[in-house]
This record gives sequence, structure tokens and C-alpha cells, in this order.
Amino acid sequence: MLKTIRIIAALLAGGLAAVLPAAGLADESPSRTSVSPLLTPAELEALLDQPNVRVLDIRPPDAYAAGHIPGAVNTPYGEFRGPADNAGALRSEAELTALLRRAGIDRDTHVVVAHAGINATDFGAAARVYWTLKAGGLTRLSVLDGGTGGWQAAGGALDTSVPVIEPSSFTYRYDKALIADTAELAAAIQAGQTPLLLDARPASFYKGEQRVDAAARYGTLPGARQLEHSSFFNADGKTLKPADEIRALIEQAGLADNPVVSFCNTGHWAATNWFVLSEIVGNDQVRLYPESIVHWSKTDLPMENQPSRIGALLLDAKRALNK
Repeated sequence: MLKTIRIIAALLAGGLAAVLPAAGLADESPSRTSVSPLLTPAELEALLDQPNVRVLDIRPPDAYAAGHIPGAVNTPYGEFRGPADNAGALRSEAELTALLRRAGIDRDTHVVVAHAGINATDFGAAARVYWTLKAGGLTRLSVLDGGTGGWQAAGGALDTSVPVIEPSSFTYRYDKALIADTAELAAAIQAGQTPLLLDARPASFYKGEQRVDAAARYGTLPGARQLEHSSFFNADGKTLKPADEIRALIEQAGLADNPVVSFCNTGHWAATNWFVLSEIVGNDQVRLYPESIVHWSKTDLPMENQPSRIGALLLDAKRALNK
């Protein structure tokens, strides 16, 4: 089925080429043409033969070795993340430069991020990698909706061969305009000039009823609103809802054109909210707080929805019993 769609797409492209003026086509170089931030398996299939397209398989090496999208390069999600005690911490520019050079990525590459496609949380990994790539100056980016699992379910073939990649000379530099950090947010809160803080975690975290091990305290950022990352997914929990449904949800929440800082525990679920607001809806005033609650909770900065000291001890005891 994917092959049939690919043939049709090629015929359509040929037909358009016959009627479009040559001057117009000359301006559509690969580095200038925009790409969709979200691709279906069929749309990716139609792109695989293009030399400037690179699929990044962000699954663990063993999953990649068992079978991956043809031509995909393995760049495991962990290589984009920080240490265990603060997984949201940013990798150094030198580390990301080396990683992307090994993957053969430069500024003209159309990078397609392919996650496992297990659930909404898994999508957060793809969104975080996408955000990291965009924060490093890359602009031709897409996520494969449904991930590798969706590709396979749609009839896409898997390959076990490892492609030979010529390293690039790309140099990674963070675009600070996409990043919110603890010091900046603390100063904004103290000055009463806080942007809209959007908590992507489930309600139990937001309400101070649950925390991850790496967080020192329960609760959320002062004045934060909550919109769970999973709100944007279809019933299967693996693919995003249609863009018009997402846009309606965002507009109803008053998030379509306001400055927003997206956060969660470690900038993972929050990356999904950032992706939806920025790349699907088109709000260019959205930033990600990568270190999120795990880092904030280890400071003496204020938090909301914190339980009492006794309440926190009881919650910790419950967490210990459930491990």
C-alpha cells in the first residue's frame, strides 16, 4: 500500500513539474522549502529516496538492530538527555555537535525523528529530540506520527543493515530564544512578570500528590496551569489528533498566541506540549524549560500545591510501598 501511494505521489509531482514555470521551481531548493512537522508513514515512504532526508531512529540500540526503517541512523534518546539525577539537563554543544556529525546531518538535511510509537509518553522522546534539533539551528524537521511501530503497522518494511554515513561538518549552537531556565523564571516570578507556565504532567503531579524520584519536592511552579500532554492524542494514544482538533483545544485554553513556558518533570512530556503549540498551532512565543520541576524542586524557590510536611512524609511512605 505504501509503495502504491509513493508511485502516485511521484506521478503527481511529475504532473506539477510539467505545468509550473521553471523560474518558480528554481527557487525551491531543498534548504528553502518548508517541510511538515508531522509525517504519516506514507509521506515518509515518498521521501526515503531523497539524498537529503535522514531518519533518526531514537530507540535503544537493541531495538534498532532488530529492525528499523530502511536507511535510518540510530541516535538513541539517551544521547540527547542529561544524567539520571536531572535527565532534563541540556547536553553540551560539543556533545551534540559530535552526535549530529556522526549522523551526517547538516543545515540542509530534512531530519525525520522516529520513536518506538508505543504511547503518548514515548512521543515525548521524539518531541524532545525535535526541540533539541531546532534549538541547535536545524529547520527542516519532522516527527514520524506513530513512530516505527506505526510505520510497520502501515505495511512499511524494516531493515537490519546499518547504513554507511559520511560525517558532516555541522556545528551545534543553542538558540537561547527557545530555552527557559531556572534563574530567568525565578526572576520573572519575583518581578510579577511571569509568562504563562504550562504544566504538561498528569493532574496528580500538578496537585502535589505524586512526584518522580529525582524531584525533591511535590507540587508545581507558582501560578502554573495544567494541560496534560496526553490530551493531544487519538484514542490509540500513539498518534496525534487532527490539526484542527488540536488547534481548537489550544484556542479554547487561550494558548494560541500568548507567551508560554512548557514544563514537566524533566522536559519530556513538556516537549510534546511545546511541539503542539509551536509546530502544529504556530505559536512562536513558546519556550521549553528543559530541567523543569526536578531542578526547580532542588532549590529553595517557591512551589505551589505543596503538601504539608506530614502530608509529604505520608506520600513518600506510599511511594516506597508501591515500588
